[in-house]
Amino acid sequence: MAHSFIQAVVVGTRVFRRAVAEAYRHASASSKYAQSAAGSSSASHNFASSGLTLDEACKILNVKPPQGGKANMEEIIERFKRLFDVNDPTKGGSFYLQSKILRARERIELEVREAAEAVEREAELKKGWRPKVYKDR
Repeated sequence: MAHSFIQAVVVGTRVFRRAVAEAYRHASASSKYAQSAAGSSSASHNFASSGLTLDEACKILNVKPPQGGKANMEEIIERFKRLFDVNDPTKGGSFYLQSKILRARERIELEVREAAEAVEREAELKKGWRPKVYKDR
């Protein structure tokens, strides 16, 4: 009786050890995949933290996508305010739609901001780094 109990414990321990090792390998592979996806610029720009693509955000607000990083922000803000107010839950609107409208505006603003930063970086690279040198010191 004791012998079969010990065998069951040993076999159970082996199974558990293999399961833990397999789970670790799976977690490691998932982590590497996530790092490589986050490292590639297309993956991070296509999906913002809200989970909306730029195309979806533009369709929600019914605006044209930013061309060359430039967009008519007054039109975007105007449509956002109108749609946000129409879908106010206190006025019988949908909280879900209201949050989608908010995420759409944030996504378009993110795209425009990133494009402006890229243009600024390019201008700085063209200009070059010129440290200030004081001759009187």
